[in-house]
Amino acid sequence: MLSFVSTAATGTEAANPFGGGSYMIIMLVLFVAIFYFMILRPENKKKKEQEALRSSLHKGDKITTIGGIMGKIVDIKDDKIVIETSEDQVRMELQKWSVMTNNTAEKEKTKRAAEAKEAAQKAKEEKARAKANKKAGL
Repeated sequence: MLSFVSTAATGTEAANPFGGGSYMIIMLVLFVAIFYFMILRPENKKKKEQEALRSSLHKGDKITTIGGIMGKIVDIKDDKIVIETSEDQVRMELQKWSVMTNNTAEKEKTKRAAEAKEAAQKAKEEKARAKANKKAGL
């Protein structure tokens, strides 16, 4: 009761309507959570995808490097790759981290997606035909 009288006399509640330090802690936690989900998490996901791409390289894959060099992989070592850049069999040794895209894998991925879309379309047409046949039979 005495503390209520002293706060009423000083007017601290009127000066800080948000509840003091607990409001600041909640805002700090909220800020850290937003920072994690908006910046750190997507960056880590992107790094994992790039690492998976670099570890899945095989001989014969056509790649593009960060610098824009395009070529076909001829040899793979621990952390290096050797690529051929033209018909003249110009070979370059590069670090694996310099690979940006695997063009062969992207073409296969696009091809599989197109095949899946085509199969779904055929299934839909067959279902429509079966429904029409069932309706005509009744």
